[in-house]
Parts: sequence; structure tokens; C-alpha cells
Amino acid sequence: MDKITVTSPLLPNLDEFQELLKEIWDSKWITNNGSFHKKLESALAEYLKVPYISLFTNGTLPLLTALQALRITGEVITTPYSFVATTHSIWWNGCRPVFVDIEESTCGIDPDKIEAAITPKTTAIMPVHCYGKPVNMDAIQAIADKYGLRVIYDAAHAFGVEVNGESVLNRGDMATLSFHATKVYNTLEGGALVVHDEATKKRIDYLKNFGFAGETEVVAPGINSKVDEVRAAYGLLNLKQVDAAIEKRHQVAIKYRNALRDVPGVRFFDDMPGVRHNYSYFPIFINAEEFGQTRDELYFKMKEDGILGRRYFYPLISTFSTYRGLPSAAPENLPVATKIANEVICLPMHHELSDEDITRILSYIVK
Repeated sequence: MDKITVTSPLLPNLDEFQELLKEIWDSKWITNNGSFHKKLESALAEYLKVPYISLFTNGTLPLLTALQALRITGEVITTPYSFVATTHSIWWNGCRPVFVDIEESTCGIDPDKIEAAITPKTTAIMPVHCYGKPVNMDAIQAIADKYGLRVIYDAAHAFGVEVNGESVLNRGDMATLSFHATKVYNTLEGGALVVHDEATKKRIDYLKNFGFAGETEVVAPGINSKVDEVRAAYGLLNLKQVDAAIEKRHQVAIKYRNALRDVPGVRFFDDMPGVRHNYSYFPIFINAEEFGQTRDELYFKMKEDGILGRRYFYPLISTFSTYRGLPSAAPENLPVATKIANEVICLPMHHELSDEDITRILSYIVK
């Protein structure tokens, strides 16, 4: 049987894309802040309800650049339950990640555990809106204000997510996005950094272009993370259809929930009150004793049949060789994250799943 992948990229209409490619070819301006780049930044700022957004060539570089722009040093409190780029960005900036356990209700960092992890070396908190589910931003900001800490949100999963009509990207000092092919909205590879004022936006734009502030002036030791015109044009076309794709994902989520609601040993997330979700992932959590199989037994059984869910996020970042020697990485400090990492399977979730696909997936879970 055909494989059912965990995700499928949102692709623009090829004929429309070719028309824009012809414009790019005719202009011979293929990178360095061209017209499509400018249009996409403007369009995304409007769609996401944010004041300033700077495009990047992938989703990791905004994390690296945010830490640089805010001159973060010392220790950064973060979550072990994320993609490795979150913690790698801290390490690459010469800072020390400090892991804090997560909440079972959101899989995001637990604000009640943050204060105990703060030391005189702590300068920032880097939470993750895991699966696009907003963390407790008010509680995190209160702690940051109390101790004079910066907050950088890894919002790679949170494209378009809002709480009571406000974008989660407007919280904290900065927020980053990923536009990787696996995400709800993609530019093939890509990402962005959201900031609150024009001066910071200008500094970010310098940093992502080698630090150039003009033809002959370099104001900072920057890097090269600019977006080319081809991907910017692709992104403009995808922006026109992302709402329809999110609604299709929503319908898949409804079907999963209806089928799984009363299955013993299977837990999943419902929508949060007041939140506009993007349905980027559909994680389920397997209680082996109640379900009758372990997570891995179910995962590999589905995989043998070509149903390619993913164990996002297993293993924990804190278990990798670079980080497992850190005191905060000890499993006894991270009981909830350890439990969740051993229970999770993200079921296939994308805009192209058919009813037949969903039935086939569920046949392994609903007895």
C-alpha cells in the first residue's frame, strides 16, 4: 500500500509560480532584498498581525540572530522537549542551556519550575510553543520582569496562532518562525524573526547581511541568512492558500478526536479556549498499561504498514551527548518531559489526507 507521510508540503500552483519566475528572470535580481522579498515581508507582517518581521533562509538562523541581537550571555533557561535547533542555537552563541521540565497540558515549559532554575548567570528564557500550543506567556513574562530576563520565543510551530485575537508572536522580546517544508506554511526552507520596533528590525537586517549598513560600512559581525527572490515568490503564493490548508487540517483533527475520544490509554489535545490554532501537528500519548501496547510497539507496527508518524520529540534534547552532562539534564529533573517523550506519536497531519487515509491510520488505534 502507499505510504502515508506525517506531513506533506503546501505547494503553490505551478503555473502561477512560473509566471513569477519569469518576472525574476527578466529582472535578473535574484537576491539581496529584491521586490518579492519586500512584498513577502509586508504581506506576512499583515497576515500575522505583527509590526516588524525579518525573513531568514531557514528557521535556525533567527534563533541564533535573536540571541546575538539581544547580546545574550551566560545561562538561558529552555525546554528539553523540542527540536534540537532550539538548544543548539544557545550552544552556538556560547551560552549554557538550562533545562526546565514541561507541562503535560501543553508540552511547553512549566512556568512553576522556572524560578528554581534561575541563577546569577541567567540572562534569558527561551520557551517553545510546542505543536503550536501557546505556553503560559503571562506567567513567563512576570518571571522575566521580576528577574530582568529577556524572553525569546521559539514559535517555529506557531504560524498564525493567536490568543484572544492577538498573535503569540507579539509576546516576549522576539519570536522566531520556521518556514521549513514540513511546516503549515513553507517557503521550501525559510524562517523569520519578529520584533517590536523599527530600530531592532534594522539591526536584525544588518546582522543577517554580514553586518553591512551601507556599501562600505560594517556595523556588526553579521552572518549571511538572506532570502532569495525565488523562495520569496513561492512564499507569496503559499500565503494565499494557507488558510484553506489550515482549515483542511482542522477537519482532520476533528475526525481524529471524534474517533479517539473514548479509546482507553490514548490522550490527545483539544483546542484551547480563545486560541486560533493552526493544527500543525496531531500528537497522541500512549499509556501502555491502559492501551495494551507500548508507544513503540504501535509506532513500529504502523510504520511497517507505511503509516509514517513521528515520535516528536523523542529522545529529549537533554539526552544527547553534547548536553547530557549538564546538571539540568538529569532525568530526575525532567520527569514530565521524560514521560511525554516516551508516550508520544504525532499522527499524519496535513491538508492532503483523505478519509481513506484517516480510516487506515485509525484502524491501528481504535479497536
